[in-house]
Amino acid sequence: MLRRPLLLAALATPAIARAQAYPTRPINFVIPFAPGGGTDIIARAIQPAVQEELGQPLAIENRAGASGTLGIATVARARPDGYTMAMTTVSASAVVPPLMNPPPYDILREQTPVALCGTVPLVVVVPNDSPARSFAEFLAHARANPGVINYASSGVATQQHIAAELLSARAGLSMVHVPFRGTGQAVTEVLAGRIQLAMDTLPTYLPHIRAGRVRALATTMPQRVEWLPDLPTVAESGFAGFDANVWYMVIGPGGLPEAVTQRWSTGINRALNDPAVRNRLRESGFIVGGGSPADAAALLRRDAERYAAVIRAAQVRLD
Repeated sequence: MLRRPLLLAALATPAIARAQAYPTRPINFVIPFAPGGGTDIIARAIQPAVQEELGQPLAIENRAGASGTLGIATVARARPDGYTMAMTTVSASAVVPPLMNPPPYDILREQTPVALCGTVPLVVVVPNDSPARSFAEFLAHARANPGVINYASSGVATQQHIAAELLSARAGLSMVHVPFRGTGQAVTEVLAGRIQLAMDTLPTYLPHIRAGRVRALATTMPQRVEWLPDLPTVAESGFAGFDANVWYMVIGPGGLPEAVTQRWSTGINRALNDPAVRNRLRESGFIVGGGSPADAAALLRRDAERYAAVIRAAQVRLD
């Protein structure tokens, strides 16, 4: 009869062997928003380098809906074997799920944070036909026209929605929220002038700002961003402490084996340290991330707590 330590070692050997052999087939890489937004941009930027590290293709699947939670729920319910992974955001993984009844997944138990890939500020943009040529002019116009300004987001309780609601509360504005299934649809409506405002990720709008297709009025991080150094922040425009950004993180299902988590973390960090990838992300408006799974887990927990307090104060609800 095998002694208990030897028996446990024998039982563990197949699992260890599987982890060491991982991956042996293509991996499903879920993007929980439609193509064209920041999540899609950063996922496709790291995809080639991560594929090279893992030795298997990452099959990207855009699974939009329910403010990103539809796609992340498929990952949370998947087998924790490393063959279903996702690029998530602060809203999809930390902000929206607790607002849903019932929550689609436990944000701390059914997600395994792997690595932070990047962070971006939000930028306040208006169509070119807007009467507002500065952030101050926009505030004056919105206050003079309560209930007239429509603003876009990629879903209820996403970072874009929360940032706009926080601004409305602090500035005394009355605006109408128009949620879309993804950022791409929102951009189309803003460019066409059918939506009067968006507070969205800088990479999404930076090409349109540079091309003169929309007008940027402010950014939402405490300091000005290097890509638009002449653009003021919301904080310096009379709203001290205003800070809203979006982070992008690779996650797997809860209970992802440590060996698989570390393999992904190594691949992502190598991708983010590749000069070509770093330059591509920086040129698109991303603050490049990196770090360990423990760092990513601490960020997820911190922002889950922080935004729970913000949502309560702003009284954001899923109607």
